[in-house]
Amino acid sequence: MLYSFIIPVYNRPDELLELLESITQQTHQNFEVVIIEDGSEQSSEAVVRSFQDRLDIAWYPTTGRIGQGFSRNLGFTKAKGDYFIILDSDTTIDPDYLENLDRHLNEHELDAFGGPDRSPRVATPVQQAIDYCMTSPFTTGGIRGRKNQVDKFYPRSFNMGFSREVYEATQGFNLPYLGEDIELSTRIMEKGFSTGLVPDSPVYHKRKTSFLNFYKQIHFFGRARVNLYKLFPHTLKLPHLFPAVYLCYFGTAAVGTVILTRKGHRKGALLLAPWALYQLLIFTHATMTKKSLKVGLLSTIGVNVQMIGYGAGFIQDFVKRVVLKKK
Repeated sequence: MLYSFIIPVYNRPDELLELLESITQQTHQNFEVVIIEDGSEQSSEAVVRSFQDRLDIAWYPTTGRIGQGFSRNLGFTKAKGDYFIILDSDTTIDPDYLENLDRHLNEHELDAFGGPDRSPRVATPVQQAIDYCMTSPFTTGGIRGRKNQVDKFYPRSFNMGFSREVYEATQGFNLPYLGEDIELSTRIMEKGFSTGLVPDSPVYHKRKTSFLNFYKQIHFFGRARVNLYKLFPHTLKLPHLFPAVYLCYFGTAAVGTVILTRKGHRKGALLLAPWALYQLLIFTHATMTKKSLKVGLLSTIGVNVQMIGYGAGFIQDFVKRVVLKKK
């Protein structure tokens, strides 16, 4: 089978270079690489050209930004493969990524698939903390490429693939962003195609380097969940509501504690007891998982950034688009 890597890129020539370098090391050689330059100010053309003697690679620039979903659609029209594999440009893969994927597809005959999302081998303590927040069963419920999930498996676009037959049936992405991968995964399932996790084909995903950038990213994810709810109400699950509930509880408890304390109620701080216990749980689990007290402490900060950011984005768009019915 011929595989086509579809990689949209926006202002990330240096990170694309690292990804392409990892692709050159594949033990399975039957593949091509299609790069879509989505209106970048920092072009990746020179990087792509430097790999032309080592990869079957093509570069297609767009006129202005069209969004990562539609960039991938352009890639599908240019690709020749039997299977399309979508990767984010800020990832890298192991040399046996394709070999493991090819073996898994031959054994399980999946129509669509995805792999785990892991932290890079070299990461700052903040990036390790953010990685914990993005993959912990106590935050996301383990929905980003884990075997034990709280919900059925939806391939995610940081490490997602499907057959040409799936593409022809779905015509790819309907959204440029704001939950475009879950929207496509939902339509794939509704059309009766099989999906599954390929546990031995992970990507190593560069995390945000600051909690401010992490907040911006996760706030966007909260808004995307409302977008998906408008399209597919049944995809909204309890874990998706947890950050909004967390934000409402924390804000109410913090204000209540201040008011009661000023009035002389010594037990006012008990309102924050559930929050404190949750922080202790995160600190303990993150420290054990990452084997670092520093990362454990940073993870407690990261979890609050994650919950407040996602919750704020979700509440913002839920009120605007569902309650007030604005487009």
